[in-house]
Amino acid sequence: MPPTRTARPSARRTPPRSRPSTAALRVRWDRVARTALLLVLLGVLALYVQPARSYLSTWREARREGTLVRGLERENRSLAAEERALREPRTLEHEARQLGMVRSSERSYVVRGLPGGP
Repeated sequence: MPPTRTARPSARRTPPRSRPSTAALRVRWDRVARTALLLVLLGVLALYVQPARSYLSTWREARREGTLVRGLERENRSLAAEERALREPRTLEHEARQLGMVRSSERSYVVRGLPGGP
């Protein structure tokens, strides 16, 4: 006769459902700290953006203004040299004669009808 089998529960049992382990619920403080540090670093960098832009803008403006100042200094030197030249009597007389002026002790003549003239 064949061996009879008795009805008994299966030998394979599913493990009872358990709560997640405390290791899975544990907060990874090293990751939280790194993330917080990264956010703080980004915040600090964001705070430096506007002052850096302002610095660069001021630097560019200073260069432009410096160029303008150098041009004005050249013009000032030129005008000062012209003033010194005009204070000399010889230069003053030359400029006056260019304008058609004569000294009070001189007699002026106008010659007309010359070839090549007006």
